[in-house]
Amino acid sequence: MTTRVLLVDDHLLMREGLRAILEREPSLAVVGEAASGRDAVVLTRALRPDVVIMDVAMKDLNGIEATRQIRAERPEAKVVALSSHSDRRYVAAILAAGASGYVLKANAYDELRRAVDAATQGKSHLSAEVAGAVIETALAVRPPAGSAYGTLSAREREVLQLLAEGHTSSEIGGHLHLSTSTVETHRRNLMGKLGIHSVAELTKYAVREGLTSLEP
Repeated sequence: MTTRVLLVDDHLLMREGLRAILEREPSLAVVGEAASGRDAVVLTRALRPDVVIMDVAMKDLNGIEATRQIRAERPEAKVVALSSHSDRRYVAAILAAGASGYVLKANAYDELRRAVDAATQGKSHLSAEVAGAVIETALAVRPPAGSAYGTLSAREREVLQLLAEGHTSSEIGGHLHLSTSTVETHRRNLMGKLGIHSVAELTKYAVREGLTSLEP
């Protein structure tokens, strides 16, 4: 049986390298590529891959939010996170969003196939370097279930990331196909929920939560 794979990474060279690794395996078929989390959601809907290999830190819609949306729409699709970050915030957030595994890009050549195999079998696979982060997170004092971030809707999280990346309300509206006034309403709501009163504070919050790294 052939496993259908969708590659998601905002760097073309990385996608080409991943495709070269995966296409060596006759049981794997790369059915599509996406350069953003938003495209990944759309292509998962259209192509119905078995496994989505998801970059974590991307502009526009990060891999964490894209994973959450994909798993909500198509829970049978497995997600394997791929990242250069071993920070436990990223690891914990994308696993909580529904990813089955987390592989560091530096280890992709050796581990990616194993992670895909594990995902298709309903198992998890973590790079050794991030397994410790998962244990630390499990042992850490957890925030209360009703924490402020957990009260944000999916749309508010999208608006938060785009605001943190420097987009105006008008630009966000055009991007998300919303009116500027609707974007302003989302901004007021998320500020109220988070107890934040400026875009600068929102940006700091988004970086702290791992929604965006603001890397070029």
